[in-house]
Amino acid sequence: MVEVKDLTVRFPAGRSGFWGQHRLFVHAVEGIDFYIRPGETLGLVGESGSGKSTTGRAILGRVPVARGKVMFKGEDITHLGREEVRGLSRHMQLVFQDPYASLNPRLKIIDIVAEPLIVHGLVKNANDAADQVAHLLELVGLPPDSGARYPHAFSGGQRQRVGIARALALKPEFIVADEPVSALDVSIRAQVVNLMQDLQSEFGLTYLFIAHDLAVVRHISNRIAIMYSGKIVEIAGRNAIYESPVHPYTEALLSAVPVPDPKVQRSRKRIAYSGEAPNPLDPPAGCRFQSRCPLVTEKCRKEEPPLTERLPGQWAACWMR
Repeated sequence: MVEVKDLTVRFPAGRSGFWGQHRLFVHAVEGIDFYIRPGETLGLVGESGSGKSTTGRAILGRVPVARGKVMFKGEDITHLGREEVRGLSRHMQLVFQDPYASLNPRLKIIDIVAEPLIVHGLVKNANDAADQVAHLLELVGLPPDSGARYPHAFSGGQRQRVGIARALALKPEFIVADEPVSALDVSIRAQVVNLMQDLQSEFGLTYLFIAHDLAVVRHISNRIAIMYSGKIVEIAGRNAIYESPVHPYTEALLSAVPVPDPKVQRSRKRIAYSGEAPNPLDPPAGCRFQSRCPLVTEKCRKEEPPLTERLPGQWAACWMR
């Protein structure tokens, strides 16, 4: 469904030097490769600032790509024009992170959910889309008459359901879910994740699921990619990632996931790496994890490790593993 080849995204960050002769760039995403099969969920995990959300937005054409390609169903969609991106949005949609900020408080729910249909000329106005909106709201577990209310009348979990209904309005094939449960209470997260899985089964959706919560990612994903400082350091099936991680950064992330058994939790070894994350304005040569890795060698500081297959279906970028 989606294939990313050598994807690189950089953002201008001013100039340096006495006369400002050197342009600075934030190296948000640097030369990553992955694919997502039809009907699959790829979980994208990493700490804040690792480039997860930028990757999702680059796929959707929301941010410019400095280098590389994004392929959708075999077609290159990397550098589309504005109208072409709008046409592509009928097949690719985004579920936002913050359900409070992503819904216009001045619009009724019927207007919010019907907006994609109106923009693409499928209906003339929200009244014409009333039946479709009611059906979409029912699909995501909201009463059909919710369309007459404003966002402030709903809880965070209900607002996120509205956001999912809006994303489904155009019957897309691929959805980027940008941390869709991170702003919700723990008790609500499972409900929203289960809803997304049910919708995937019913409509054959393909997901790029971006998240911090590794427990949630394991529950919903078929495969998981681990990002660090704009690079993918490991990618594998969910069981392989959790049971036999290869990269030291993956091990550290997994050691921070709490276990709901006090005895097991006390016996677990927490891996805490010292050191600072690399400067995105001036990333180091070699491995991006070198400043925090206990296995670092001189080769790690000079040469960037390629993402290579260590076990069937499990790829990692580390010289020492």
